[in-house]
Amino acid sequence: MLVRCWNLYHGNTVPPSRHAYLDAMVRLASADEPDVLCLQEVPAWALGRFAVADRAAPPTLGPLPIPATVGRLLTAPNHGLFRSLFAGQGNAIRVGPRLRVAGHEVETLNPRAFRSAQSAELGLDLVMRFAWAKERRVVQLARLVHDDGRTFLVANTHCTSSRDSRIPAVELRRAVELVVERAEPGEAVVLAGDFNVVGDNAELRRLVDDYGFSPPGPGIDHVLVRGAAASPLRVWDTGRRALNGALLSDHAPVELDVA
Repeated sequence: MLVRCWNLYHGNTVPPSRHAYLDAMVRLASADEPDVLCLQEVPAWALGRFAVADRAAPPTLGPLPIPATVGRLLTAPNHGLFRSLFAGQGNAIRVGPRLRVAGHEVETLNPRAFRSAQSAELGLDLVMRFAWAKERRVVQLARLVHDDGRTFLVANTHCTSSRDSRIPAVELRRAVELVVERAEPGEAVVLAGDFNVVGDNAELRRLVDDYGFSPPGPGIDHVLVRGAAASPLRVWDTGRRALNGALLSDHAPVELDVA
């Protein structure tokens, strides 16, 4: 089973472009029909295209909520400049033909009570506390049934980007604990996403060891597997996501095979 993960950067490129390439990115990532494709930073207006999709940050105009279609129109003049300023964002999972979705739920990674408790424990100042509260982050959990009868609990997450690496690390621990708690006895678990935690982070290494997951990747994008054999993580080279002299997204897709 091929599991692929990609932060779509709202459809933007490096260097930034006025145009969005979201459709091209999804076509590229799904061209070889991966069994599971976990995506992050999907604009709110595009979430309806996927079998499993959850909004994290709603589309807004300043403090006011707006329809996703309006957010898309406001972003259209310059996608590279506006990014998610108006469009909002979420996570999505695309499921291949050998799998069906048997259940789906979503949990907020950084709810207010959790932030308050962790901020006190970490000794965060007011600036860091306000920064952490700016955007909701979620973890999706989808139970997938394979044609051969096996079930997999697949989680897709996007942890907070912060100059204090402890913030995404505590969110990641929450995601790990949630997915392990929800897994049925003997069920294989896949946790993928943009963790915003590098592979050699001590907390990530502890989580992998404590809960028996496969090794993380070298960067901040990972696919971890528990309860099934997994190949080493592969990171796409830049040539695979080059288009018109630019790179699709500021992240490279990562993937592995689950036996």
